[in-house]
Amino acid sequence: MADFWSSYLGRLRLKVGNDLVLMPGARTVMERADGKILLERRADFDIWGLPGGNAEDGEPIEQTMYRELQEEVGITALNLVPFGYSSQPDLEAFCYPNGHEMHSFCLNFHLTRWDGDPHVADLDESLAIDWFDPAAPPDDLLPQHKRALKHFLVYQAGGGFQLF
Repeated sequence: MADFWSSYLGRLRLKVGNDLVLMPGARTVMERADGKILLERRADFDIWGLPGGNAEDGEPIEQTMYRELQEEVGITALNLVPFGYSSQPDLEAFCYPNGHEMHSFCLNFHLTRWDGDPHVADLDESLAIDWFDPAAPPDDLLPQHKRALKHFLVYQAGGGFQLF
């Protein structure tokens, strides 16, 4: 996406201001062969988070994740597998630092194969990337992403598709 204000959400924000928006989105637990996962230091909150973002108009949710991975960490996903769906308002409803209120309805994916070398591909969205143990993520991780990792570990242990 060229910039926020040309995105679907940006155009919607011009109409509704900071009011609550219900928004479909996607995030990915990107896992290396050694079990470590990729996190990005987000520019908006200046804390760690999983790669992801909001759907554009006319875009299937899996395409949202392919696009966001390309835009944020410069890779092409090869095997996105959904592992959970999150929509609980206690964590998925939040306010961005700019005052925009959002309630996300998020499909969570697992990714183990990709083309390209992960890197910060958009300095407006990410300040850094790094690899972490999913069972011991950094303390300053978005709360909804902490919950996603908790459910990812249950999924990996054979718990099936997770609703959270």
